[in-house]
Amino acid sequence: MAISHKILVTGASIAGNAAAYWLGRQGHDVTVVERAPAFRDGGQNIDVRGVGREVIRRMGLEDQALRQGTGEEGTVWIKADGTPAACFLASQLDGDGPTAEMEILRGDLARLIYEPAQDYATFRFGDHVCAVDEDSDGATVHFESGARERYDLVIVAEGVGSATRELVFREENDPRWMDLTTAYFTIPRAADDDRMWRWYHTIGGRSISLRPDRHGTARATLSVQMKAHGEEDWPVERQKAWLRETFADAGWQATRVLAGMESTDDFYFDALRQVRMPRWSNGCVVLTGDAAWAVTPLGGIGATLALTGAYVLAGELARHGDIGSALEFRGPAP
Repeated sequence: MAISHKILVTGASIAGNAAAYWLGRQGHDVTVVERAPAFRDGGQNIDVRGVGREVIRRMGLEDQALRQGTGEEGTVWIKADGTPAACFLASQLDGDGPTAEMEILRGDLARLIYEPAQDYATFRFGDHVCAVDEDSDGATVHFESGARERYDLVIVAEGVGSATRELVFREENDPRWMDLTTAYFTIPRAADDDRMWRWYHTIGGRSISLRPDRHGTARATLSVQMKAHGEEDWPVERQKAWLRETFADAGWQATRVLAGMESTDDFYFDALRQVRMPRWSNGCVVLTGDAAWAVTPLGGIGATLALTGAYVLAGELARHGDIGSALEFRGPAP
């Protein structure tokens, strides 16, 4: 590679770790900064399909990802009495139904990429960007820790609610709200849990789902079809109280799931919205992953897009050399 750039990646999940891996392999000086104090495992089931699967293959991680899969065997829609209303087995759909062949937990896939990425990039946890000053030669980045450093390129890979995106692309995101408020968390496994993704719907636009994992626990989701009114910004205890009230009479395994919610250590609550940006780069700052184009879990391709976006970004930088040409958008308007 003719030119080596000093690059900052913000966010150490799938998109950020993949970008660090590919760019570091090319010989760039890459630093990844992550707000969390340590690497974050945890998270819910995701799947990797199509071109994302090819990227994992080119990283030499496909076999490991399959071995670390959740073991989910299919999807079953459940009636209130627990009996199936409809069932879709992955083995009968060639892994191309609701359950893919490569079903893996978000944290497991992120760690799988993080481990080899450490050979090519420096990771710094417990810090985050608080200001970005761009000029014609790059950007001076100010960190919450008080550090200030120069970079040729800044890659924002922080997710749907990216704070750094709002610093650089202030109020440019025009989110599409999906009218679905969802909580995700891990609960203890029960004796009658199986290897199916069990999904229950009831009146009031409410649903409960339970999915298997490989860690001896179950991944729970509580969802309500409704317009958002800022619930995603409530304190966690208020969010949990609202869920307790909303699902008190929901039936099926609501009592068990709500009880598990009280002691879970990975509670995540969000009003689902897609990210819609008029552009993905501003000077030497570029967005990737959910920070750029979150489709929400309803789309089912977030991990695939994260992997693909990182790979394409690194490829464009390798092909063009200079950052401006690499970031130039050449497709139809997003």
